[in-house]
Amino acid sequence: MSGASPDNRTPIPSAQETGARAAEWLEQRERGPWGEDEQAALDAWLAQSFAHRTAYWRVAEAWSEAERLRVLERPAIDNNWIATVRRPLLIGIAAAFAIIAVSGLAASYFFLHPAERTYATDVGGRELITFADGTQIELNTNTVLRARMTTGQRIVWLDKGEAFFRVKHDAAHPFNVIAGAHRITDLGTEFLVRRDPGRLEVALVEGSAQFGAGGGQRQSVPLLLAPGDDVVATAQSMSVTRKASHDLANKMGWRRGVLVFKHTALSAAATEFNRYNREQIVVSDAATANLTISGTFPANDLRPFTEVVQSVFRLRVGRSGDEIVLSRQ
Repeated sequence: MSGASPDNRTPIPSAQETGARAAEWLEQRERGPWGEDEQAALDAWLAQSFAHRTAYWRVAEAWSEAERLRVLERPAIDNNWIATVRRPLLIGIAAAFAIIAVSGLAASYFFLHPAERTYATDVGGRELITFADGTQIELNTNTVLRARMTTGQRIVWLDKGEAFFRVKHDAAHPFNVIAGAHRITDLGTEFLVRRDPGRLEVALVEGSAQFGAGGGQRQSVPLLLAPGDDVVATAQSMSVTRKASHDLANKMGWRRGVLVFKHTALSAAATEFNRYNREQIVVSDAATANLTISGTFPANDLRPFTEVVQSVFRLRVGRSGDEIVLSRQ
């Protein structure tokens, strides 16, 4: 009866087994297939123990570092060699920290070493970040976010772009998002934050959150947001509207790789596409810009959109360098 305890309870996995499993989870997430079922299974595994979360966090850190080295590597470095050694290295790192976790020392190492980390996506990119406490942040195109996760503080700064937050609630350690002059405080929440130059939008999907002044700003009475609340703040004004669940789902179509338009001005649709693509859409005149369009289109593929506007509105679609020009025929 090797590996079984005398009372026939399920044997506790070794640190090496925990590390190997963490590496398998991350490799599957990075290389696919990966969907809602896989994410739910990972969430369940992470929730089983602190050792699981610590091992996964460490292997994710190692993976990110390996990716950074791959991008920065000199031509003399063999890519096949990196691919060969990376996964065993990740397993070893995860196993080492799983051992620390089992001994009860992981918390001090985990929280004392990493202070603040920056995450960024390129134009058209997306990234899912999973933290050791179970919180997840999904970054949209051209986004920069900094995170500080410690035993006493959970705080992120959205420097630019858009992110969807699924926060693991911890009443003793509130989760805060700083975006310019504003702060969003989690009260058990799923929410969307988009920061454009001169404009901030926060949409609450589930739970509740406070929206108020950020650090260094004069504190005003924060707004308590409910599901469906959509806040738009500028330097001069702030408004709150209620959105139906399907409107919020459309707003977050980028998480499925699509843009959803509903009676949207062509100029506004072009602006959205330009967030996701190096090739930029230019609307040549006001009459064309004011045309409205409805439909769902791939965010990173301009062809379906240009074919529709060409067919429906009889527009001319011209190309000049990295620009697609829409104009009247």
